Amino acid sequence: MTQSPGGARLTDISRFMYGTTRLGDESIPFAERVKTARAAMETGVWFHTSHTYGDTFRVLRAAFDEDRAHVPPAIFKIGWDSIPQMRDVIRQNLEPLGLERMAIGQLCLGGPLAEEFRMGGPCYEGFKQLQEKGLVDRFVLEVWPWNSHVALDALRAGYPQGIVDGYIFYFNPLQRFVSNELFDLLRERDQPILALRTVAGGPVQRQRDVPGAAPDYLRARAAQVAPLFERSGCETWTDFCVRFVFGVPQVRATIGATSRIENLQEFLDAARSSEPLANDIQAEVHNLQSSWYEEHDRHAAPWSM
Repeated sequence: MTQSPGGARLTDISRFMYGTTRLGDESIPFAERVKTARAAMETGVWFHTSHTYGDTFRVLRAAFDEDRAHVPPAIFKIGWDSIPQMRDVIRQNLEPLGLERMAIGQLCLGGPLAEEFRMGGPCYEGFKQLQEKGLVDRFVLEVWPWNSHVALDALRAGYPQGIVDGYIFYFNPLQRFVSNELFDLLRERDQPILALRTVAGGPVQRQRDVPGAAPDYLRARAAQVAPLFERSGCETWTDFCVRFVFGVPQVRATIGATSRIENLQEFLDAARSSEPLANDIQAEVHNLQSSWYEEHDRHAAPWSM
């Protein structure tokens, strides 16, 4: 089986990708959201988006129509239970934006399609046909704690080779939403990782100290990580988060969402200048994440965190 376009290592993507979820927030004036989208376009970064993100596509269509020459390459979430359904979801993503193909499809697999993926079934030929039809250039696989076994079994057997170019999941100092076994295998096999949710919802002190600012499990984790952040010498939580994920050599990009141009600039600055954290701090965060998985994440019901 031949490599998919662009190769398996995702070396051509931007280190920071702009997550578009906040563009769907209709409490923010439409013109302001278009302005933010245009500002992100002008930086040259990749986008991460989905037709499920509320009003986002209306904003993106307006921004794209203002400057079709600089429409960014993007990751689109596609799925769910069958290849025919995936074809329809691809259409629902491309047509509203006036696009003919997507740079990367984020495979969000459920039901029989997930089982086919795990067992090396006919879905792989279906993915290849989507590429051959020019609808999707490359694929990455979305992973969660509750479906890590799907990726783990498939990767151990070698089924995704030449089709799936990387793995995408929540990955930041407070969240590593894959099983310990899969995370270890991704690193052992040198598989590209795309790290979603750059700052885990906001500054660590706020999540620790402000009631209701974070779910209980994140508040407890923030209390454990805040001293490491304070010890690190990082000027901002964003810098700490970016330095942490890029301390994992397999990470190709971090994906963060914002509606504010100044926050976008902070993401960009951190991604450009990130240096590794001190080895002891990096190791302590990894150790915490391994224990969090065993104590909490592996027992979590789907979509409960």
